[in-house]
Amino acid sequence: MDSARFVEPLIPLASLLALGSLVAFYFWLRRQDAGTARMREVAESIQIGANAFLRRELISITPFVLLVALLLLIVMPGESNWEVAGGFVVGSVLSMLAVYLGMNAAVHVNVRTAAAARSSAARALMVAFRGGGIMGLSITGLTLLGLYGLSLLFGVSPATPGHVHLLVGFGFGASFSALFAQLGGGIFTKGADIAADLVGKIEQGIPEDDPRNAAVIADQVGDNVGDVAGRGADLFESGADILIGAMIVGLAFTPRYGWAAVLFPLLSEAVGAIGAVLGVLAVRGSERRSPLFSMNVGFLATGAFCLLSYYLLATCVMRDVRIFYCLVLGLLTALAVTLLVQYYTGITLRPVREIARGGMRGVATNLIYGFAWGMESAVALKILVAVVNVIAFYLMGGGLAGVLGITAATLGILVMKGIIMAADAFGPIADNASGIAEMAGLGPQVRHAGDALDAAGNITKAITKGYSMSAALMSSVVILFAYLLSAAQLAGVSGEHLSSFVTFGGADPEGMVLRLLRSLNLAHPLNIAALMIGSTIPFLFTSQAMKAVGRTAYRMVEEVRRQFREIPGLLAGRVPPEYSTCVDIGTAHALREMILPTLVGVAFPVAVGFLMGPWALAFYLIGVKVVGATLAIFMFNAGGAWDNAKKYVEEGNFGGIGSEAHQAGIIGDTFGDPLKDTAGPSLHILIKLQNILGITLLPLFYALGLKWD
Repeated sequence: MDSARFVEPLIPLASLLALGSLVAFYFWLRRQDAGTARMREVAESIQIGANAFLRRELISITPFVLLVALLLLIVMPGESNWEVAGGFVVGSVLSMLAVYLGMNAAVHVNVRTAAAARSSAARALMVAFRGGGIMGLSITGLTLLGLYGLSLLFGVSPATPGHVHLLVGFGFGASFSALFAQLGGGIFTKGADIAADLVGKIEQGIPEDDPRNAAVIADQVGDNVGDVAGRGADLFESGADILIGAMIVGLAFTPRYGWAAVLFPLLSEAVGAIGAVLGVLAVRGSERRSPLFSMNVGFLATGAFCLLSYYLLATCVMRDVRIFYCLVLGLLTALAVTLLVQYYTGITLRPVREIARGGMRGVATNLIYGFAWGMESAVALKILVAVVNVIAFYLMGGGLAGVLGITAATLGILVMKGIIMAADAFGPIADNASGIAEMAGLGPQVRHAGDALDAAGNITKAITKGYSMSAALMSSVVILFAYLLSAAQLAGVSGEHLSSFVTFGGADPEGMVLRLLRSLNLAHPLNIAALMIGSTIPFLFTSQAMKAVGRTAYRMVEEVRRQFREIPGLLAGRVPPEYSTCVDIGTAHALREMILPTLVGVAFPVAVGFLMGPWALAFYLIGVKVVGATLAIFMFNAGGAWDNAKKYVEEGNFGGIGSEAHQAGIIGDTFGDPLKDTAGPSLHILIKLQNILGITLLPLFYALGLKWD
C-alpha cells in the first residue's frame, strides 16, 4: 500500500485539532475581564463598526460570488462544471468564514488585553496572542477542511488522478473573496488613518487616539477590517492556491513517489496546523522578558515541530531526503526575507534614520529618501527568492524534476502561516488595546504596558509582510508551473508521458515535450504582446486602489473638519464627536470602491486567454507576477519605512514631536500607508488570483480550440 495512505488520517485530524483549539481559545478569552464601563463603551463602538463593515462587505460580495459560480456552471465543459462551480462557492464561503472568526475574536479581545494590562503586562500578552491565534488557526483549519472534504466529495484518488484539477474552483473562490476583503478593508482603514492623522495631528495638534478626533474609532475599526480580516483572507487564499497548485504538480511525479506526491501538500498543511496550535500554547508572557522574546518562543516551538515532522514525512512517506532539504530551504527563506524586511523598515536602522533625517529639510526630502530606499529593498528580496528557486531546482537534480524542489521549498514557507498569522493579528489587537487605554483614561502605567505590546506588534506586522511577500513570490511560481503542466496535458502531452519525462530527466522519444517548449516561444508576437500587457496590469490595479483610498480619505477628512468646526465644545473635550458618521462614510466608500479593481483583475486574464490563447496567457501571467511582485515589495517596504521614520522622530530624534521633521514624517507616513496596507497586499492576491483563474479556465480554452499551436 502507498505509504501516504497510512498517514492520510492526519489531514482531517489536524483540521479538527486546529478548529477545536480555536473554540477552546475563544471561550477562554470570553471569560477574561473586560475592564471598566468606559473601556467597554469604547470597545463596543469598535465592535459595532467592525461587525457592521464586515456584514455589509459580505452582502456586497455575495451577488458577485453567485454570479461567477453561475457562469462557471454554464461555461465549463464536460461534467466538471458543477464541481468547479461548487468548489468556487465553498472556497469563497470558507474564506469569509475564516475572516469572520478571526476578526470577531480580535474585536472582543482588544478590551480584554487593555484590562489585563492594568495588572500584568505578561497576562496582556497571552490574551492578545491567543486572540490573534484564532485567526491563524481558522485559516489553517478551514483550508484543510475544505480541500480534504472536496477531495473526498470529488473522488480524488489514485484511480482518478485527474480529479485533482477539480479543486481549482476552491482556490479561485478563496482568491476572489480575498481580493474583495483585502481591498475593502485596506481602503477603509487607510481612509480613516489618513483622516485621523491629517486633521488630528497636523491641523489640530492633538495626540494619536485622542477621543476628540471623530476618525479615531474608524481608525480602530480599520485595524480590524484591514490588518486582521484583510491579511487573514490573504494568507487563506495563499494556502489554498499553493496547496492546489502543488497537488497538480505532484500528479506528474506519481510514477516516482506514488500517490504520496499528491497528498504530500495536504500532509504539509496538517503539520503546519498542529505546529500552530503548539506555538500559540507556547507563548507565555513574563515580567522579566520582552514580549518579542515570548513570541519568539512560539515561533521556535512551531519551527522545531515542523522540522522534525518534515524529516519524517520526507524520509518515511516520500522516501527522498532531498525533499526535506528543500522544505528546510523554504523555512530559511522565510527567515531571510523577514530579516531583510526588518533592515529596510527597522526603526533604529540606517534606511529609517535617513528618511527621518530627510524630514528635517521638508516633506519632499522625506518622500525622496523613502521612495529610494523602498526601490532598493525590492532588489535584494527578488534576488534572494530567485536564488532560492535555483537552489531548490538543482537540489532535486534539475530538469523538469526541479519543479518538485521549488514546490517543496514553497511548502516549507507555507507551513508557518498559522503562527505567523497569529502574530500578525496580535499587532492590531495590541494597537486597539493601546487606543482603548488612551480613550478610557487608564493612566500612564497601563498606556506604557500597551505601548510595549504595540511596539512588539509593529515588529510582528513587519515580519508578516516579509513572510507574505516570500510566500506570494514562491507560490506564484508553483502555480505558474501548475498552469503549464495542466496546459501541456491538455495540449496532447499525456500524463504518463509527461511524468516519465519529469521523473527520469529528459527521455522524450516522441518529441512531445520539445514541441510543447517550442510553443512557448518568446519571439512569437502574441507572447510578447501578452507579456507587455501583463506587466502593465499591476500599475493599473495599484492606480485604482490608491485613487480609491484618496477618495475615501478626502470625504472623511472633510467630515472630521466639519465636526471640529460645527460642534461647539468638541475641541475643548466637553462633548464627544460623532464617531459613527466617519465609520459609515468609510464603510460606504470602501465597499463601493473595491468592486472595480477586483473586476479588472478578473477580466484581463479572461480576455487575454480568449483573444490570444492559453500559451499567450502564460506569458501574461509571467508579466503580472514579475512586475507585480516587485511593485508590491517596493510599496510594502517604503510604506513601513515611512511609518517607522515618523515613530523615530516621535521618540525625540531630530527635534521630536512638533518639529519640521515630525510634520514631514506624518505626511510621509500618510502617503506610505495605502501603499503598504492597501495596494501592496492586494497585489499579492491579484497575482495568485489570476494564476488560479487561468488554470480554472484551461479546460474551456481547450474545448474551444483556442490557439494551442
